[in-house]
Amino acid sequence: MARVVVDVMLKPEILDPQGQAVQRALPRLGFEGIADVRQGKRFELDVAEPVTDEALARIRELAETFLANTVIEHYTVRVEEAEGAEGAGAGAAA
Repeated sequence: MARVVVDVMLKPEILDPQGQAVQRALPRLGFEGIADVRQGKRFELDVAEPVTDEALARIRELAETFLANTVIEHYTVRVEEAEGAEGAGAGAAA
């Protein structure tokens, strides 16, 4: 089974109140030097069949018509490594 990841982010010219709130809170929490924060969405799609060019085209269509509001958001589609190939995951980084 393959995993396809769709990341959806607000376009740079669109205000991001959630990102701004996080950015303002960081110095109070002891995290200095962060110039900007943008909040987004991540969709993980487990695909039962091989990920062909045609399958990726359908997933891009899904992202364009359902997962992202393309007026204010942009998206990327990528195939992720097989489960277990990434190690412990982002939450376990030191």
